[in-house]
Amino acid sequence: MKRILLPTAILLCAFVLSGPVTFGQGARSGPDPSTIRDPELEEDSQHNLEVARLYFKLKKAYVAAIKRCEEIIAGNPNFAKMDEVLFIAGQSSLRLAENKGKQSSKLTPDQLRDDARTYLTQLVNDYPQSSFAKEAEEVLQGMGGPKKAEDKQ
Repeated sequence: MKRILLPTAILLCAFVLSGPVTFGQGARSGPDPSTIRDPELEEDSQHNLEVARLYFKLKKAYVAAIKRCEEIIAGNPNFAKMDEVLFIAGQSSLRLAENKGKQSSKLTPDQLRDDARTYLTQLVNDYPQSSFAKEAEEVLQGMGGPKKAEDKQ
């Protein structure tokens, strides 16, 4: 009896201790939440996002909003609110393509639509659980769907 009890107790302990490791390996959406973020870079990116929101929502300055978003994308690709950055960039590009807003772009409407499709596709693919993903998917359906890998070249 003692011979069976000790190995059984060891196996039970091993099973209990390995449980959190096994369940913690599920699929995630977006960047790894355990990514170490630079607080100063996050603060700077947050400021740029707030300015981009202001340009997008209140001023209808879509070119300026895109520039702020692109600054975040280039400087802090692991930003905690990258889904919103991609959404604002995509919607701003789309509105410029429709000749809306107070600014004009040097890009053609086709280039702007392509940029919008790129930003929104990245949002849908990388952040499917985002509160912006559903609206991005709806916009993409009107544009021929998300970009495929061969379209991104």
